[in-house]
Amino acid sequence: MADKTQKPVLLTMKDIRIEGRSDETWSEIIKGVDLTLHKGEVLGLIGESGAGKSTLGLAAMGFTRDGCRISGGTIDFDGIDLRSASESQRRGLRGKRIAYVAQSAAASFNPAHRLIDQYSEAPVQHGVMGRAEAERDAVELYRRMQLPNPGDIGFRYPHQVSGGQLQRAMTAMAMACRPDLIIFDEPTTALDVTTQIEVLAAIRDIVAQFDTAAIYITHDLAVVAQMADRIKVLLRGVEVEEADTRTMLSSPKEDYTKSLWAVRSLARPAQPAVRDAVPVVSVQGVTAGYGSTDVLKNVGFDIHKRRTVAVVGESGSGKSTTARVITGLLPPRQGRVLFDGQPLPADYRQRTRDQLRQAQMIYQMADTALNPKLRLRELIGRPAQMYLGLRGKALETRIKDLLTLIELEPAKYIDRLPSELSGGQKQRIGIARALAAEPKFIICDEVTSALDQLVAEGILKLLDRLQSEFDLAYMFITHDLATVKAIADEVVVMQNGRVVEQGEKDEMFHPPHDPYTELLLSSVPEMDPDWLTRLLEERAAKKA
Repeated sequence: MADKTQKPVLLTMKDIRIEGRSDETWSEIIKGVDLTLHKGEVLGLIGESGAGKSTLGLAAMGFTRDGCRISGGTIDFDGIDLRSASESQRRGLRGKRIAYVAQSAAASFNPAHRLIDQYSEAPVQHGVMGRAEAERDAVELYRRMQLPNPGDIGFRYPHQVSGGQLQRAMTAMAMACRPDLIIFDEPTTALDVTTQIEVLAAIRDIVAQFDTAAIYITHDLAVVAQMADRIKVLLRGVEVEEADTRTMLSSPKEDYTKSLWAVRSLARPAQPAVRDAVPVVSVQGVTAGYGSTDVLKNVGFDIHKRRTVAVVGESGSGKSTTARVITGLLPPRQGRVLFDGQPLPADYRQRTRDQLRQAQMIYQMADTALNPKLRLRELIGRPAQMYLGLRGKALETRIKDLLTLIELEPAKYIDRLPSELSGGQKQRIGIARALAAEPKFIICDEVTSALDQLVAEGILKLLDRLQSEFDLAYMFITHDLATVKAIADEVVVMQNGRVVEQGEKDEMFHPPHDPYTELLLSSVPEMDPDWLTRLLEERAAKKA
């Protein structure tokens, strides 16, 4: 990547200190971090969950979440002191000159307004363009972000598009005013690998075209290698080290940084194939959809005890819809689901309490899956109370055991609200909530997509251990093929609502492949700064 440090400085943050409040006590969560960003430069912020990446990124806008405050340091954005600026001055910058792309698009969009209305709001209010011009601009950016039907998709509501499509719409919305600085907070977390390639390419292209500076927050080291000119590593609110991307990848200095690089090697041997036993879950010839549209078309596969079936495919392929059919949230038009060889009622409302207990789900977006008004003891305790009848001391003990299991100290976390947790900690609470019912089968819907590499490795090891101890069966929905290699026994590849290929993991990662499977495999980012450029050039050459 070209050296951009010769360009004028856009953002300077010196000795930044940010405090968080818990039970009226303030403690430092960012401890004297410096940050310098030049115009047109991309700085990658990496580190494990709770390192302070998002907190520091938001501080670059002169903003903190509720329960936090900037207690020290200076923030200079293009000659403007954001700490001493009035709130109206800061508000005038946000959305126009400084934009933010959140990790969870589903939690960030207003569900009552169409996408194009929300896109147009910032450029119209800031006087950048009129409404008609904003709508035309939206269509153009939707096209560049590879959204389907760019002329029409903006007139849908957030719930009418997939998670990956919603994340791309948010990225387009952040670029509406062509800002000088964009903070990308895990913008490709919800995307499958094929879509991620297009989005990364579009982000990189637009950043370069408009000479936009960016802070790119991510836990995916291979992604940050494609996007960043420099990388800063954080750990518990302190800078570990900083270097240009190639130096950081080839020769990191600190042991912590080296440990981040090492965790991508996790892979466990597949369990022996099961041919004659009764599956825990059997999906048989399922066709299902919404309204008059079939989303699933004759889908079928089995999941056996102590086995993990990874279901992979691009956004909108039908992975999560299959999970909804299994859990009874979406009755199929045709086909059926068997549990331990017995047909399950298609509608969850007709299932017994024990049938409901035996199949649990861990959701992709912990931000929207956890009730923000309930404390962790209630979130984890309700399934144990409802399904197992636990009360009093027994319930309290179970909640603490589950918190310990997911590596959150009970005394410290049991009475916290979800808003007091990092993204990774919220997802671990989702896992604990599913385990609280003592199920036989768990659907894991992108459960590690919001987690940094170190935490994700710990969660995968935990799920593996629990599977062995309790003979659990897993359906693992994911777009991360590194995760598939780490945990799966069998792989089901879906495209446009159909199963295009399935088989044992070891077979699926060796050719020959279905063309779509080959596309997925070739789209997995590598720890090489030139990988994305090389891939795009190879694909362009094939099309020529």
